[in-house]
Amino acid sequence: MSAPIEPNPTPDAPPNKYRREFLWAMGGLSAAVAAAMAGWGGLELMVSPGTADEWHKSVCRFCGTGCTIRVGLRDGKVVDIRGHEAGHNKGVICVKGSMLRALPEIEGRLTRPMIRKGGKLVEAGWDEALDLIAARFKEIRDTHGPDALAFYGSGQLFTEESYTANKLFKGGLRTNNVDGNPRLCMASAAAGYVSVYGKDEPPGSYEDIDHAEVLFIFGANPYECHPPLWERIQRRRAADPRVYTICVDPRLSPTAKRCDLHLPVIPGTDLLLLNAMAQVIVEDGLAERAFVDRHVRFSQAGQTMDFEAFRAFLQDYAPSKVEGRLGIGADVIRHVAHRFARARASMSLWTMGVNQRTQGTALNIMLNAIHLLTGHIGRPGATPFSVTGQPNACGGVRDTGALAHALPGGRLVANAEHRREVEKLWGVPEGTISPKPGHHAVELFRAMEDGRVKGALVMCTNPAQSLPDCDRYAAAMEKCFTVVSEIVPDSETAKTASVLLPAALWCEKQGVLGQGERRYQLVDKLLDAPGEAKSDLWILAELATRLGLGDVIKARTPQEVWDEWRHISAQSYYNFEGMTYDRLRALPGLQWPCPTEVHPGTVRRYVEGDDPFVSKGAGIEFYGQKDKRAVIQLCPYVPSPEQPSADFPLYLTTGRVLEQWHTGTMTQRIAELSGAAGPARFVVSEVDASQRGVTSGDMIELSSRFGSVRGRAVTDPSMRPGLLFAAFYDARLLVNRVVADHFDPVSKEPEYKVTAVQFRKAGD
Repeated sequence: MSAPIEPNPTPDAPPNKYRREFLWAMGGLSAAVAAAMAGWGGLELMVSPGTADEWHKSVCRFCGTGCTIRVGLRDGKVVDIRGHEAGHNKGVICVKGSMLRALPEIEGRLTRPMIRKGGKLVEAGWDEALDLIAARFKEIRDTHGPDALAFYGSGQLFTEESYTANKLFKGGLRTNNVDGNPRLCMASAAAGYVSVYGKDEPPGSYEDIDHAEVLFIFGANPYECHPPLWERIQRRRAADPRVYTICVDPRLSPTAKRCDLHLPVIPGTDLLLLNAMAQVIVEDGLAERAFVDRHVRFSQAGQTMDFEAFRAFLQDYAPSKVEGRLGIGADVIRHVAHRFARARASMSLWTMGVNQRTQGTALNIMLNAIHLLTGHIGRPGATPFSVTGQPNACGGVRDTGALAHALPGGRLVANAEHRREVEKLWGVPEGTISPKPGHHAVELFRAMEDGRVKGALVMCTNPAQSLPDCDRYAAAMEKCFTVVSEIVPDSETAKTASVLLPAALWCEKQGVLGQGERRYQLVDKLLDAPGEAKSDLWILAELATRLGLGDVIKARTPQEVWDEWRHISAQSYYNFEGMTYDRLRALPGLQWPCPTEVHPGTVRRYVEGDDPFVSKGAGIEFYGQKDKRAVIQLCPYVPSPEQPSADFPLYLTTGRVLEQWHTGTMTQRIAELSGAAGPARFVVSEVDASQRGVTSGDMIELSSRFGSVRGRAVTDPSMRPGLLFAAFYDARLLVNRVVADHFDPVSKEPEYKVTAVQFRKAGD
């Protein structure tokens, strides 16, 4: 357990008061919140229910912002949560973070293992459950080969857990069928960064918000989905009236409403916008040619091109040629390009509206490209920044290589040299790691469907609700011997389990989380898990022993695993060997690279004097590429497979709302958050509703080529005709039943944001 830290010396001092006012402003987003809270007293009770006896530094369990928090304990329970002023979030937390105190106490926790017998899940002991899993996994491996087994993980597992699962399956069971839900949210960002810089993860930091003059918010809604980042943007705007905010989003989101300029692109066309901006930058002399000539290489299909070839490629994307398909006027495109290029410092912030696309990788490449063309990189406030959805999709999955094509530290399973390096680091015989990439997320569940994968371990995620075309893949899990580690027995995924294992959550266990700015933070164990619930690391280590792989999984405690992984990281550009548990316990996180125990961490990568890997005298050096130049790929626009038709004339896009997170497994069980958000609804335009005889509150049936789902409709005068929106947190409105399961050919990330649909009024 961590040493207690002192609470805020004056809890009602301006920083804390400001935070509470911010939370109330956030709560004011919807009438549902106001109705649920019924005034300031309700919110105050929600935020600060009682006096804590001791305080501990920790990290928020929810989104990838990674807010540092103070956890107040009394009588062995969490009674208060406050933002930590020393964290990057400067004491600000969102309404979900404020309710973390209720998370360990949610009703209906799974407390004992369960085994399906006679079609029903019945309670069992740990030995019986683990012995059964090991026996079935061995039988499947011996009969059908190691690739008939799979692991599906999560950006919510601790790093120690994801690292161990990756090592167990790739280095022990010898299958690369290791993937997870970050494939559904961050794979395109990772593919984009690797394509451009040779290495994954953002080059900049949240601190860049404090210096940016133009904030280019693209396919993101931080007002609802990353509130502390939006608050930081607001503080920046208040400090400098020259700051200009641009939001690219097909719908008028709460973020778009509050930006200086909203670009409501036609769904699926926004690569046209980026290519058109690049065309203006090149043709109007806005490119920083000295920077480009020294630091950038152009490429098409693996062939190096010169600047003039890039210029020629862009001619088809002149604003006048794309404005009709894009839905944005040519003069507006030129204005945005000039504003971005001429600013003292421009920062892009993007998330799922960019990543969850069949051209997600291309969009990521071009967002980085406009920074490289204009030299807006490597300076305070000038950076391309992909905002993360989950608390450990970066550190736990992308960095550890816990994806079907990857190995730790930016290595690839298809690279023989990389395999040998990891085999040596892991202490397994040469040839252990298969050269064949495993199944990515969508393909993995298709392999369960057709019998290629016969046994799978699913941890800390709810794919039966979160996958596109989810009914299809829930049925696939029921065909497989599916082991699910879960906190509740009735999630959509738990319902498919052959064996269900009770998992500890958040501060009931110990481990490291790594969020979007390469910042690693430690969560100390503060509570005992209920009943017989165990950490996922304990489950993995015990399973390894029963599989006869105890010699592969030797590190069994969180600190042992962390020390093994940080020492291995030293053999890569992901080096964070200097991040000991003691340092992480004392500090509000550290940013890698951080090679020694006295290194302060790296705020900006590829910058001399900050990044320890940059050569002396280089200034900026993109060392991830062999020639140390960033690569701009020529990215032609390809329309989405989902185009409106007579049968399906509308577009559906999905996302999150302020008070709920992902599939609602946690937040829907917190009464205040559930009451504030209410049940999920379809948000439709007044025009589309009127044409179909639908009024606000009516039940509708929404259909696509993939399925249908019923739910209530809410009309919104700001919603553009032809577009619907729905959040995916509510299992009572399983919107992913109708979402297309097309995916990006490079990143393999599904296109949640563009599905052709139709709806009609339905009876109650």
